[in-house]
Amino acid sequence: MLCDSWGKRGILMKTELLIKHLCSDMETQLIKITEEVKKAVSNSSIENGVVFIICSHTTCGITINESLECVETDILDFLDTIVPVDSPYTHAHFLMSYGTTSGNSPGHLKQMIVGNNCVLPIKNRKLVLGHAQDIYFAEFDGIKNRKYFIQLLGE
Repeated sequence: MLCDSWGKRGILMKTELLIKHLCSDMETQLIKITEEVKKAVSNSSIENGVVFIICSHTTCGITINESLECVETDILDFLDTIVPVDSPYTHAHFLMSYGTTSGNSPGHLKQMIVGNNCVLPIKNRKLVLGHAQDIYFAEFDGIKNRKYFIQLLGE
């Protein structure tokens, strides 16, 4: 039994973890995962709490933005401008540990900018999002099979 911040006894926090898989269609892509997260929240036993959406890769990320094709294009174009593919990256050399030459430095750097997670509230077993918000899995080194986690925490 845990105490809440006011000292009341009897509040027990629950947690649930889901592992989701997807495959990108392109090398760089924003994939909408909002409906998957909403479904996970509504099917969970968490009535009120938070949901963490976490990417488990170093060349893709998780972000929230407005779901318009023009905005998606602007995001990807902006990232390409500040992290150009043809820059002389140090990571673009033979890696003994992988047995191959790496060329995915732009993906690593874009992931650092976008981030690998987001956190949103859950209220009455529903995901709380802003009016125009959607959740994206951001691929920067595809076409690959990927996974991300949906971690729910609450009561």
